Amino acid sequence: MNDQNDAQQDLIQRGYSRRDAARILGVLGAGVAVATAGTPVWAQRNDGPEEGNFPKVRIGSNECWTGPFPVAQAAAAKIVSHANFYHPGTEVTDFKKTLATIEGVPVDYVLPWPGSSDPLSRIVVAFCSPQKGLVTADVSYEQPWGTAEWAGAKVTKVPLTPDYRHDVKAMLAANPDAGLYYICSPNNPTGTLTPVADIEWLVANKPAGSIVLVDEAYLHFSHGQSAAPLVAQGKDVIVLRTFSKLFGMAGMRLGATIARPDLHARMMRYDGKRMSTNLPLPSVVCGTVALTQKALIEQRRAEMIAARDFTFAHLTKRGVKFIPSDANMFMVDWGKPAAGVQAQFLAAGVGIGRNWAPWPTMSRVTVGSMADMQAFCAALDKIMV
Repeated sequence: MNDQNDAQQDLIQRGYSRRDAARILGVLGAGVAVATAGTPVWAQRNDGPEEGNFPKVRIGSNECWTGPFPVAQAAAAKIVSHANFYHPGTEVTDFKKTLATIEGVPVDYVLPWPGSSDPLSRIVVAFCSPQKGLVTADVSYEQPWGTAEWAGAKVTKVPLTPDYRHDVKAMLAANPDAGLYYICSPNNPTGTLTPVADIEWLVANKPAGSIVLVDEAYLHFSHGQSAAPLVAQGKDVIVLRTFSKLFGMAGMRLGATIARPDLHARMMRYDGKRMSTNLPLPSVVCGTVALTQKALIEQRRAEMIAARDFTFAHLTKRGVKFIPSDANMFMVDWGKPAAGVQAQFLAAGVGIGRNWAPWPTMSRVTVGSMADMQAFCAALDKIMV
């Protein structure tokens, strides 16, 4: 039996119909990231205006206000001269070794990807099914929900705690036999951290065979702890990383998963190997160098925190409610429909983010540069007159 038949039988044995199994393999086995009607949303949700029609201040999509570190840019530019080769040297291995050393895990626990959206969807399909659902916080990043619903797996959404952490005990109680528990920390869109101690409790009490996925896209913007030590201990945990945020590489598409090799093998049953090897080498080299720039990481984080604190002080002065954040985004409660406020900011040349369904009066705002946040505050003052 060939690999494709093996993958189809695996899906059927986990509760998918033969038709659904063929549909899933038709997407995952294609070896490309797609986003068409009826398929999962693989890329970051685009909440901004049409291409080429961007506002002057872009603080709506959680992007970094600046690009990769100059030293990382220089390394990426250098490898371009070798782009005639599919594999010029040891670039991918160097990336894996660097990330593994920093996180304290074996090298074979690191798997790079062209972005983080594809592995996120593959994890959902690999560990969820009609029999084993997905449990997530509400509100949180929505891509896993969309993929699970598309695949035919049950989605259980559990409200955040009053202080906006993932309520891990409620998540387990809501579905004690789920296939995947998704933790986004810092959370998108609230920017709030879920303590590693809470994640450890979930890992210790979850059903046997299920997986805890910890999405750490915004971790470098915070002083929070990583869940990578749980992976190093051999737990049923996958840590997801992206270089689109603090490292300023959103347009370069680089991500990584950190997990035991057997969990990676399950993710890659549906031709994920092809996706994990279709890596743009300038991005790999840029990411490798960026990871080692401890002082620059701390400097960029400090710049973001300063701009965020400035903005929070202004919101407080104006009596505008917001959720304190540990990342480069926060939620503002306008006390009226957020869509109208978003339109007012856009008319003032400031593009802020959208609202989430449970919070129709709240908008997500990305923390940009100090100049960006000064412009946001100036627009706020005009809107509130």
